[in-house]
Amino acid sequence: MMVSSSRSTQEKAKRPTAAKKAAASVGNKAKDLGPSTDEPSQVLGANLRRLRSERSLSLEALAQRSGVSRAMLGQIELGRSAPTINVVWKITQALDLPFSALIAETPTQDVRVLSKEKAKRLTSADGAFSSRALFPTDAARTVEFYEIRIAPGGVEHAEAHASGTNENLVVARGEVELEICGAKHLLGTGDAILFRADSPHVYRNPGKAESVLYLVMTYAT
Repeated sequence: MMVSSSRSTQEKAKRPTAAKKAAASVGNKAKDLGPSTDEPSQVLGANLRRLRSERSLSLEALAQRSGVSRAMLGQIELGRSAPTINVVWKITQALDLPFSALIAETPTQDVRVLSKEKAKRLTSADGAFSSRALFPTDAARTVEFYEIRIAPGGVEHAEAHASGTNENLVVARGEVELEICGAKHLLGTGDAILFRADSPHVYRNPGKAESVLYLVMTYAT
């Protein structure tokens, strides 16, 4: 579960690489699909190639910025790997883009029906946490809307988003424990929370049934 503030190329180049290497070992897992016609993977790969090219970044340079290996980035661009949520976050943060930028697909229309069957859903490496975009993903935006599902006992460690990012979520079913800056908040069905998401945070489902959340992500302009 982003229009972030601009960061210069110089600032990004000075980031420590040790943290990135550690993050890469955790977040670089993805399912190797081989040559694929899977539409979400193909769209994501094409967008990544285009966005990287527009910024004149080599795969190696983007790997250094994002903490995602060069090999993994190459597989994603070819549509041969379905990246986890964590990997997509790392890439969009490195490119200073909202999460939706990598899954954008068609021109905006006045009325859009977002079919459940054709929804873009991303999952964690273990499959316990999934996110479905509930908005058209064809353009950058400052507000995004997601459905989040967490399996019983599921845990998702979210990295800090861009400065000024806020998350506002409501629990539609089940319960969830959110850990924000070390403080834990237990929410039941119908409870809502608003918090700054520009620091690491953790989602947990302490219950025995799947949790369903609806999340509104707001980015700084």
